[in-house]
Amino acid sequence: MNKYHDVQKVLFQGDDMLLTVDGKEYVFPFTALPKKLRNASPQERTAFEISPSGYGIHWPLLDEDLSIDGLLGIKHQPQHTSRTHAAF
Repeated sequence: MNKYHDVQKVLFQGDDMLLTVDGKEYVFPFTALPKKLRNASPQERTAFEISPSGYGIHWPLLDEDLSIDGLLGIKHQPQHTSRTHAAF
């Protein structure tokens, strides 16, 4: 299985969500998070699961998911396959 990211820390402190991903620390203000997560209780926020592949974070009590790529602003280019056209 490909590991997209290594998520080491997810922590809520004050009005921020702190993440450590792939050895780098990130701070996201609550205003940048989805409304469900902003309005959640501390218990709901701390009940999360990190996907085994490191692709995202899931809050089962809130039915909320965040992708790590989306949080970090990583955009992937579609992979183009070369096609050969048969001459008739």
